[in-house]
Amino acid sequence: MQLQQMQEQIDRQQNTIEILQNEVSRLKQEGLERYQDLDRRITSGAAPAPSATPENSADGSAPAAGNTAAPATAPAASSEPGDPAKEKLYYDAAFDLIKAKDFDKAAQAFNAFLRKYPNSQYAGNAQYWLGEVNLAKGDLQGAGQAFAKVSQLYPKHNKVPDSLYKLADVERRLGHTDRVKGILQQVVTQYPGTSAAQLAQRDLQKL
Repeated sequence: MQLQQMQEQIDRQQNTIEILQNEVSRLKQEGLERYQDLDRRITSGAAPAPSATPENSADGSAPAAGNTAAPATAPAASSEPGDPAKEKLYYDAAFDLIKAKDFDKAAQAFNAFLRKYPNSQYAGNAQYWLGEVNLAKGDLQGAGQAFAKVSQLYPKHNKVPDSLYKLADVERRLGHTDRVKGILQQVVTQYPGTSAAQLAQRDLQKL
């Protein structure tokens, strides 16, 4: 009976994996043109189409090749800090790349977002997710820098406890064990009641 139940569970999991793989392939295939069109509209300053605003829209693939190093567009973007609609479109497009597990392009997109909109209401989240993306890529140095910047640049942001906890994890992976305990204690002391503090407390007990 138990073996049969386990086999049924495995079959369900395999079916779910196949569905997810198909969905990722679909997102990648149909996302390229939409993301490039989105980037063109943001760069040109054109008003975004209302149909492109759903949070779960598949705006996901590579930013235009010149976008990751486009200093020419930065002044124009920074002079438009009051357009959250554009910022949200750009942020959602970058986040969709994470959902599609296209981490290289997601890192490019979040870096580009932070250059364009450093004062955006989404900037703190973008900085945090840049750390997660770098961690997923195996870029521990980049992940540590990104997580550290969340608390440095956005000290009041609700992602600070999570980013510090993740920073401790990165330091542990880098072999900087002397730094890990101090960061975990900071999370527990400064952010009591958060899930990050609970995880930090658990990790401290293991040290």
